[in-house]
Amino acid sequence: MIRLTRIELAKLTTIRTGYVMLAAAAAITALFSILEAALSGGVGKDKPAPVYTVSGFHSVAEGAIWAMIFAAVLGVTIATTESRFHTATNTYLAVPRRGRVLSAKVAVGAIAGAVITLTGYVISFGSAVGFVLARGHSVPVGDLELARLGAGYLVAGALMGAVGVCVGALVKSQLAAIVGVFVWAIIAESVIGGLYHPIWPYLPYTAATTIAGIPIGGGAFGPAHGGANGTPLSFLAAAAVVAGIAAVFALIADRTTLRADIT
Repeated sequence: MIRLTRIELAKLTTIRTGYVMLAAAAAITALFSILEAALSGGVGKDKPAPVYTVSGFHSVAEGAIWAMIFAAVLGVTIATTESRFHTATNTYLAVPRRGRVLSAKVAVGAIAGAVITLTGYVISFGSAVGFVLARGHSVPVGDLELARLGAGYLVAGALMGAVGVCVGALVKSQLAAIVGVFVWAIIAESVIGGLYHPIWPYLPYTAATTIAGIPIGGGAFGPAHGGANGTPLSFLAAAAVVAGIAAVFALIADRTTLRADIT
């Protein structure tokens, strides 16, 4: 299994896809974080709180929410690239047990997802800290809190990367799976959660953002509305929900698409 994981990791690091995803996630995170920080403390009820306050600091830092989506998208590409370029036959001839190949891809997806979200975390929190210091204030969040949030982003990114791999293994069409990830994360969960508040905390992307300490309905897609959006899950419960969803997708893929003829 370790050898298979190393092989899959070598595949990812020797093509441009992973680096393009990382650069895109970094660029979008930087854009939203800097815009949020620049607008903070302005006049008007819709303006973010000053960046030197706890709420304002977190609003800027939540720009890394985009990195989680790209973690899932990269996971999708890890699972679907071989189908797209017709290299799956050689892979499965070398390793006939397709479930082991999927497990190795999930592991690599988790590693890649963690790298992407950790990068987003560094950029978003770095932007917040930079604006706070530039305006002559002290950082309103302690080192322990920063470390806790960093760990949350790391775990959330790893889980989203794993979910992306499992979705890609099930759907197989790279374009359809990538579009589906964006539509689900940006639109579907907000609509479903807005209509049915009690289930919002259990939706996969929302649960992942909860792991990172982002309030339900918060982040880049609008302000949070407190308890009206449902009670957030605990760290462990949210992690279990996302991991469970990944496991369900993997099981369905193992029983259906992985067993399909690829010749």
